[in-house]
Amino acid sequence: MKSAWWIVFFLTITALNIAELVKSHHIQILEVFPWLANLLLSVCALKILHGTVFRPTVDNSFLESLLVEESEKKSHVDLGQASFLSKLTFSWINPLLRLGNSKPLSVDDIPSLGSEDEALHAYTKFNDAWSLVEKEKGFNISTNSVFWAISRVYWKNMLLSGVYLSVRTIAVVATPLLLYAFVNFSNLEDKNVRKGVFLVGCLVVLKIVESFSYRHFYFYSRRIGMRMRTSLMVAVYQKQLKLSSLGKQNHSTGEITNYIAIDAYRMGDFPMWFNILWVSIVQIFLAIAVLSAVVGIGVLPGLLPLVICGLLNVPFAKLLQNYQTEFMSAQDKRLRALSEILNNMKIIKLQSWEEKFKGIIESSRRSEFKWLTQTQFMKSYSTLLYWMSPTIVSSVIFFGCVVFKSATLDAGTVFTVLAALRSMAEPVRVLPDALTSLIQVKVSFERINSFMLEDELKREDLIVLPPREDLGHVVLIQGGCFSWDVEVDRPTLRDITLEARVGQKIAVNVLGSVAYVSQASWIQSGTIRDNILFGKAMDKNKYEEAIRVCALDKDIESFDYGDLTEIGQRGLNMSGGQKQRIQLARAVYNDADIYLLDDPFSAVDAHTAATLFNDCVMTALANKTVILVTHQVEFLNHVVEGGQVTQSGSYQELLIAGTTFEQLVFAHESTIGSFDTSSSTNQDDHHMEHSNQLDQNDRPYNKEDEILTNPRIQLTEEEEKEVGDVGWKAFSDYIFISKGLTYSCFSTLAQLGFVAFQAAASFWLAFSVRNSKTNGVYVVGIYTLISLLSAVFVYLRSLFAVLLGLKASEAFFSGLTGSIFNAPMLFFDSTPVGRILTRASSDLSVIDFDIPLAFSFVMAALTEMLAIIGIMASVTWQVLFVGIFAMVSSKYVQGYYQKSAGELMRINGTTKAPVMNYASETALGVATIRAFRVIDQFSSNYLKLVDTDAKVFLSSNATLEWLVLRTETLQNLTLFTAAIFLVLIPKSYIAPGLVGLSLSYAFALTGTQVFLSRWYSSLANYIVSVERIKQYMHIPPEPPAIVEDHRPPNSWPSKGRIELLDLKIRYRPNAPIVLKGISCTFKEGTRIGVVGRTGSGKTTLISALFRLVEPHGGKIIIDGVDICSIGLKDLRLKLSIIPQDPTLFRGSVRTNLDPLGLHSDDEIWKALEKCQLKTTISKLPNLLDSSVSDEGENWSMGQRQLFCLGRVLLKRNRILVLDEATASIDSSTDAILQKIIRQEFANWKLVEYDEPSKLMETNSSFSKLVAEYWSSCTIN
Repeated sequence: MKSAWWIVFFLTITALNIAELVKSHHIQILEVFPWLANLLLSVCALKILHGTVFRPTVDNSFLESLLVEESEKKSHVDLGQASFLSKLTFSWINPLLRLGNSKPLSVDDIPSLGSEDEALHAYTKFNDAWSLVEKEKGFNISTNSVFWAISRVYWKNMLLSGVYLSVRTIAVVATPLLLYAFVNFSNLEDKNVRKGVFLVGCLVVLKIVESFSYRHFYFYSRRIGMRMRTSLMVAVYQKQLKLSSLGKQNHSTGEITNYIAIDAYRMGDFPMWFNILWVSIVQIFLAIAVLSAVVGIGVLPGLLPLVICGLLNVPFAKLLQNYQTEFMSAQDKRLRALSEILNNMKIIKLQSWEEKFKGIIESSRRSEFKWLTQTQFMKSYSTLLYWMSPTIVSSVIFFGCVVFKSATLDAGTVFTVLAALRSMAEPVRVLPDALTSLIQVKVSFERINSFMLEDELKREDLIVLPPREDLGHVVLIQGGCFSWDVEVDRPTLRDITLEARVGQKIAVNVLGSVAYVSQASWIQSGTIRDNILFGKAMDKNKYEEAIRVCALDKDIESFDYGDLTEIGQRGLNMSGGQKQRIQLARAVYNDADIYLLDDPFSAVDAHTAATLFNDCVMTALANKTVILVTHQVEFLNHVVEGGQVTQSGSYQELLIAGTTFEQLVFAHESTIGSFDTSSSTNQDDHHMEHSNQLDQNDRPYNKEDEILTNPRIQLTEEEEKEVGDVGWKAFSDYIFISKGLTYSCFSTLAQLGFVAFQAAASFWLAFSVRNSKTNGVYVVGIYTLISLLSAVFVYLRSLFAVLLGLKASEAFFSGLTGSIFNAPMLFFDSTPVGRILTRASSDLSVIDFDIPLAFSFVMAALTEMLAIIGIMASVTWQVLFVGIFAMVSSKYVQGYYQKSAGELMRINGTTKAPVMNYASETALGVATIRAFRVIDQFSSNYLKLVDTDAKVFLSSNATLEWLVLRTETLQNLTLFTAAIFLVLIPKSYIAPGLVGLSLSYAFALTGTQVFLSRWYSSLANYIVSVERIKQYMHIPPEPPAIVEDHRPPNSWPSKGRIELLDLKIRYRPNAPIVLKGISCTFKEGTRIGVVGRTGSGKTTLISALFRLVEPHGGKIIIDGVDICSIGLKDLRLKLSIIPQDPTLFRGSVRTNLDPLGLHSDDEIWKALEKCQLKTTISKLPNLLDSSVSDEGENWSMGQRQLFCLGRVLLKRNRILVLDEATASIDSSTDAILQKIIRQEFANWKLVEYDEPSKLMETNSSFSKLVAEYWSSCTIN
């Protein structure tokens, strides 16, 4: 501050000396010495300032005490602890900026939020208001409850931010009157210096008030917007935890994520744009009042075009709202489809459906792009309207002055009118943006409101009673009817009567805690330990026992990182059996009273199933109530058929009763009856020999110390972000990737043309008013013509900027989509879906809307500022010294700020994705979260993620206002210098017209500099989205889909012979080898069974066959063709697979069976008949067009597996791979399917190595697996 003072003092002394020199043409010698002393002081001050701003980067970490606490290291001053002066000048953010200039910032460097800004506080206030609004609303369903709840909470804050903006508006509107006073003062023959100094003092006060009020309006508005945003983000998250099945059908996981990522985020700017809208209208009317005070009734004709231009806003606004609604709808459709595709990319690659699903995304984007184009072109037309209106209004006012003779067209009148109209130009310029933003906010309010009003599970309907020993049951259902949809006539479950007693095992009055294991396993991203503990404290003995009884100990021993092994999103790097056992261990460790197990043994082998049933269900849970739902009849004691409980009792009682249960048992026994029971003699030898090729090596179990001391990247790497200043690289990437250099050049030229014509019009007026004899109509006519020409150029500028933006949108979307669909499976295994979705939603939205606007504004502000300084210098050349100093200093300050701002923007990009990931992950596991009653725990974790994202947002905005306040101060020096010169210079030295011209532009200088700083900073921040999308545009692709020189014959494979030659597989270059030199031959026309323990490598072998992972060594030969020599599409289309996890896509029955549309309805019906689905689908009203919801949730797991069988029956390839295809269906259906497969693929290949009968005769691993399965069936 001292340095700045000496610099300002020196400039002021210099200005006074120059003024004295000009006035008296001499200066006393004694006054030179103080000036020289001040010069030296200012040079020293500049050096100190330079050293402060550009302090070299020094790593001082070695100077810190190794024992210092983390909290003591942080020297940041939080906003809540800052002094008034620190808050006023945004100096509280100085420590963060200094730190950002010494090293790249991390999220831990950013000050934490105050309690009033935390998400919990914001949500609590919103939730209370929401409850009141819902009570008051009554039957008025058209009321937007979300909007009124937000208004109820934040109306006082909105009012305060409006006061800030109103004060600034008064200062802006008063400026033309001050200009009028300056021009009149310059016309005086005998100038009173005191009066001149008083005018300069008034100017200083006005600019200080304008500066501080505007800066705090922006910061406070965004701070309030942040609170609104976080409250809605949490509200949407809490709603999805309470959403009923009916409500969930109307809102997919992708849509819910969109409500958080886009709609709630949009609320961050709502307070700012709302206040800008109404204050801009007020500012226009105040400017009209100023005009009427200056020109009298001459202002009246100008009101007509003003009203016309205002009325034209209405149709523009309606069209923009319609376009925005359609755009958001199309964007929802695209993101919903993309989310589903990313979550199921493995099955898409196995089936070689990439082109089909890529086409779906591109089709949705074409619809989205259509509405984007309409919106952007409409903005171009509105730009022409808004820039023409000041010209037309000023021309009509000047004509009114001539006609009504209400005011003389002298310098004071003309330039006061222009200054007043310039004060109108700013609100006119931002009005379309305010309208557009508020239209988007309105659409988002409606979307969030519709979601918040969806049907939900009422917690008040659930009565939780403490356990009572006098009751004979802990679960009692009497005559229960249950349905997924309340509107259907026939419930899914009818007349259910069920009683469960303490300690009873069974395969809502609820007394006690509940643990739930779903059929489709739900695993969180994190470590195995995190998934088992599920937020509970570690009890080592209890933890190790849970691992043992769930048969996870051998698996954990085989992992490099033990139980600290990281699990990918949705358990991508775990087998189906491992995921199911982790789920079961989570339930066991939870130590609940009641266990609900939904077919937990379907994804594991028979030995593991028997171990789980005996060690876990019957032993570890011996004193618990267990309700087990399964199609494995050896575990049954209730029978459900057709949605009703048809039989109930023990195993023997049900067997004696006959009918349904007897049929199930008979089907089960017929399925396993072909096995030689003599092999059961091997059942005592339960330690299975490791297969020399498929099993992994044993490793020590407890590796925690080693992992903590030698941390390495496991599966999911930390999200990549650039470091350092954004620089011109990202800008050039934006231009050249979009191939928009021509449009950017034309847009720049059009802006130069606009500025040139605007300056020409101003100079014309300045020189014309010198001669009072000049015809007023002629002067105004020429001015109008020149100004209208400038409006054409501003339209061209906007048009070319829009065309550049549209080209960039196409180029970046195309590059991102192509790269994603060509990426290898390893990329999806190691990359959370949220990271990809964030780039495809918010980052792409920035490229669609924000960057073209910011580019246009930066270019416009830069050229205008240069023109302003040039015009001021043409009148008072001395201003150049201060102007150049202010511009250079502003550049220095900008550079100092940008180092931290760029890092904050990048960090913000990495803090947003975890919020979306967590919300998406929660949506998939809502049933488990509810059952374990850990809603509060998940909500707490989500609040932490939201607060982390919010603190980055708040600091980013604080640094921006810090920058703008200082650059504004520097440019005000130029303005004050010009004002001092114009006050002190004699009347004869400069014509009054030029005084008015110089001051009218000088008053616009500060605003233009602020506008430039703000939008340049915004552009630099927006361009980070280009960096982020570009990262995923250059993913190393998988091998080509088609290799033209090595295309196999159409008849390939004609036999189906598969040869594995020393095959070795590893998933990553630094990962251990999983398949270790397999060599064997699968002869044509035979059925090969690959058997082994869960996690032994069976699925890896299938991945190698389909080249989801490329061989590390060796070859796979099919009918004499090395599969690595041909294209992936040629290979995968010739292979069929029924995967371990059955996958359905949102759509219809037809699109799920035949996504490529290659088969007729008759062929589809035949396939459905063979896979036992024809009867079910024939009863549906829409037949083949019947809906399939997200993840196929409206179909059972078994039915989903039957759909997968139907697909391969349609394809009829020579090689069929079954990856535990019958794991999720009952034994009766299993037997039927095996019969169908034998019939349909009689002479085809279905993928220990040898004939089963020979393996059974030896002491092989295969014989032991069969023996264990038979044993489990007979014992249970």
